[in-house]
Amino acid sequence: MIKQYTTPIIALLVLVAGFSLHSCSDVLNQAPDGKITLEEVFQDDEKVAAYLNSCYLYIPAEGKNYFFWMRGPVDWSDEAWDTDAEAESWITSGQLYSGNVSASSHFNTQWAENGNGNYWVRMWTAIRKCSVFLANIDEATVKSEANRSRWKAEAHLLRAYYYSILLRFFGCPLPIMDEPKGYADDFSGTERSSYYDVVQFIIQDCNAALSSPELPWRITSGHEAYRFTKAVAEGIKSRMSLYAASPLYNEGGNYWEEAYQVSKSALSNLLANGYALYDKVNYSSWNNNPDVHLPNDGAKLFNEYFCNNMGFETNPTDKETIYQTSAGQDWIMTEGIGAVMGYKSGSCPSQEIVDCFETIDGQPILDLAKPYLDEVTHLKPNFNPNNTLYDEQNPYENRDPRFYASIYYNGSLRTCYWIFDETTESVENYPAKKGYRTRVVATWEGEPQTGRHPTTRKATRTGYFLRKFLHPNSGQEVVTAAHARAKVLRLGEVYLNLAEAAAEAGHTQEAYNAVNTIRRRVGMPDLPQGLSKDQLILRIRNERRVELAFEAHRYFDVRRWHKPNEDLEKTDRWITAAKITRNDDGTYTYNRGPVSRERLCYQNKFLWFPIPMNDVNIMLALTGENWQNPGW
Repeated sequence: MIKQYTTPIIALLVLVAGFSLHSCSDVLNQAPDGKITLEEVFQDDEKVAAYLNSCYLYIPAEGKNYFFWMRGPVDWSDEAWDTDAEAESWITSGQLYSGNVSASSHFNTQWAENGNGNYWVRMWTAIRKCSVFLANIDEATVKSEANRSRWKAEAHLLRAYYYSILLRFFGCPLPIMDEPKGYADDFSGTERSSYYDVVQFIIQDCNAALSSPELPWRITSGHEAYRFTKAVAEGIKSRMSLYAASPLYNEGGNYWEEAYQVSKSALSNLLANGYALYDKVNYSSWNNNPDVHLPNDGAKLFNEYFCNNMGFETNPTDKETIYQTSAGQDWIMTEGIGAVMGYKSGSCPSQEIVDCFETIDGQPILDLAKPYLDEVTHLKPNFNPNNTLYDEQNPYENRDPRFYASIYYNGSLRTCYWIFDETTESVENYPAKKGYRTRVVATWEGEPQTGRHPTTRKATRTGYFLRKFLHPNSGQEVVTAAHARAKVLRLGEVYLNLAEAAAEAGHTQEAYNAVNTIRRRVGMPDLPQGLSKDQLILRIRNERRVELAFEAHRYFDVRRWHKPNEDLEKTDRWITAAKITRNDDGTYTYNRGPVSRERLCYQNKFLWFPIPMNDVNIMLALTGENWQNPGW
C-alpha cells in the first residue's frame, strides 16, 4: 500500500494559461478584474482543457537546449567535455568542473531555460497542478466523456513523469502527493517515502493512464504533437523500475525480478502496438548521397534516425521514438565542428566514450572489467587481448558502425559550406577557398581550424567532434529542414532496460535476445554465448554507453550503478583526449592525455543534485528534519 503524504513545496498560484491542445477561442474569458476561480475553471470545457495544457509547460526540453546551448548531463558525465568550460567558465559546465557550486548556487537553482533547470521548484509546482486537475476532473464540466477520460490519463502520466525527473536528479526520498494541498494546510507532519515506494507511485499513475481506452498509443496528427501516450507510460515504467533496482537506490532490496517483469511487459506492449526499431535507411539524402561520408548502412540508418523527427501520423517512418520534445538538436552554429560557422563546438566526445565502441568483429577495445590500468587518470588503457583488429596507431578503422554515425575523428570527411579559405598550416586541405566543399576533419594539435586547442571555442578539446545529431551537410548555405528534436524516450532504451534487468535477475537468454536485437540492427555480431553473469552485465552496460551515447543516459547510469557511499573518481575525475601529432611524412602519432585539468565534481555528494537551500530551510523549520542530500 502506498502512503499518501503532503508536498513540501508551498505551491505557486494556479495558472490556467498555456499552449492549446486543440483549437479554441475565448479560452480565457475572464471576469473584468482579470481573475477567475478554480471553480470557474472546472465549470467550462475550454478552460478545463487550458488548465491541462498548462500542466504540460514544465516538461524539460533536454537535448541541446540547456542554458547557453549545451547538453547538460552529457557534458557533466565522462562522455564529453564542454568547450564553454574554459571560454565561458561562469556557465554551468565551468562551475561544475571547478567544483564551484553549492546548494545555493547550482544549475538546479540558477537556470530554467526551456524547462531545463530549477527542477526542484518547477517539478513540485507541476506535480501540484496535475494533482489539482485530477482532484477536479471527475466533476468538471466537459463536453465529451472521451475527453474526460483522456485528459485524466494525461494528468496521471504527467505527474508520473515529473516525479521521475525528481528521482533521477535528486535520488532522495520524496513525499507522495496524491492530493493537492493549500497554503493553510499543516506541513509539520510531512514525511518522505522511500525511492522504491515513489517509483511504485509512478507506476500506479502510469497504470491509471494505461487503463483509459481514450489515451492513444501514438500521436497521429501534428495538431496533437507532444501530447503523452500509452507508449510514454510504458517507457517511464521501464526506466524507473530499472532505477529502483539499481545499487544507489535499492536500499539493500532486490528488485531486479520486478524490473525485469515491468520491462518485459513494456516491450511486449510497445511491439504489439506498432513500435519498432529504426532498421533501414529511408531518405535519399543518406542513402544516395556520396557526401554523407558514412561507410555502411548501419552507420547511415543510425545517423539518419537522430537527424530526423518522429512523424505524427498513422504509419510513420520512425516507429522507434516514443516521445520527443521541442528541443532543437541540429544546429551547426553551436555544436559539432565549430569551424563550420566559426562559433563553438559545444560537446566534444571524450576518449573514454570512443574506447567503448567495439571493432566490427564484436570484440571490445578494452578489458571491460578494468578498462584502465590507472583507474583514475585513464592514460594507460588495458587493452582486450582477444581483439586482433584494433591498432593504437590506426585507431578508427574497423569500428562499430555507430562510431562513424556518432563522432567526427581525425581523418573524417565532411561536405558542407566552410566559411574560410584554407591556409598552408591546414596541410590536408590547402589550397581551398571558402564555399561548399569536402574537407578533411583534421584534429591534430596545431591544425588551425579543426585541431585540438585548450581554450578556443571553435576547436575540439578532445580530438573529436559530435556528429550523432548533426545533419551531414548542414552549414551556412544548408540549413537542414529536419531540425531534429530531442528523442527523450525511445524503444532502443526499453530493449536495453530489459537486457540489464534480465541479466541481473538471472534470465540470461532473454538478456542476450534483447541486447543482440539492438546490435543486429546496425550489423554488429551477437554477444558470445557462455559469458558469466558479471561478464554479461559488463557487456550490456557497455552497449548502453554506445547505443545511448550523448542522449543524457550515461550521467544517470554511472550514478545508479554506484553505492551510496562511493564516489565518481574512477569515471568523472579525469576526462582524456586524443593527442595527435602530424609527422613530416603525413602520418600521425596517437597518444592520450588529459583534456586540461581534473574535474572537481567527482566527490560523493555529486551522486545527487542538492535541494535548494531555501526549501531545505523551510522544511527544517516546519518538520525539524534536514532534507538536504548528503554532502551539500
